[in-house]
Amino acid sequence: MTLARECAGEVPMGREERWVCLGVIARPHGVRGLVRIRPFTQDARAIAAYGPLTDRKSGREFIVSVANVAKGMVTARIEGIGDREEAEKLTGTELWVARAALPETADEEEYYHHDLIGLAATRRDGAALGQVVAMRNYGAGDLLELRTPEGRVVLVPFTRRCVPVVDLQGGRVVIDPLPGLLERDQPAGDGGEESP
Repeated sequence: MTLARECAGEVPMGREERWVCLGVIARPHGVRGLVRIRPFTQDARAIAAYGPLTDRKSGREFIVSVANVAKGMVTARIEGIGDREEAEKLTGTELWVARAALPETADEEEYYHHDLIGLAATRRDGAALGQVVAMRNYGAGDLLELRTPEGRVVLVPFTRRCVPVVDLQGGRVVIDPLPGLLERDQPAGDGGEESP
């Protein structure tokens, strides 16, 4: 299974809105209005590939031109931004695009993060496990972050072994957890206290 990383982390609005966050403006670069963008796209240059980007808080649109990519950050020009002072005002601005502007994934086992967030998680027998609330990757592979009905957070490896079914149309993923992955902490010693 692979992921087209067009969005990272949680999506702060309902899935029905169908918007995807492609990056965030980190800081100005130089004195001529360039900005540094932390992209959430698999290919950093793709931040500018889908047309105008929108600040969902203000509704303002931006046309972005990539000047350079270095160390995972994009240096870009934003149309209408001509100096450092204007660029500084954009620090922290999230850049969103309508989900419909993104191409379909190339492989049937490739998914956008955005399309997985919000899906129900069940066992093979249909028992509810919770909901996918985020996607994570700490360097050892992609993880589904689930919130259980009790409110616990569980990280599940996003592999065919642990997630044998991804049903976007049905709004669910089937989880076949590794032993011990979803169990609560076991009592420690004879005192019956839970381990920390």
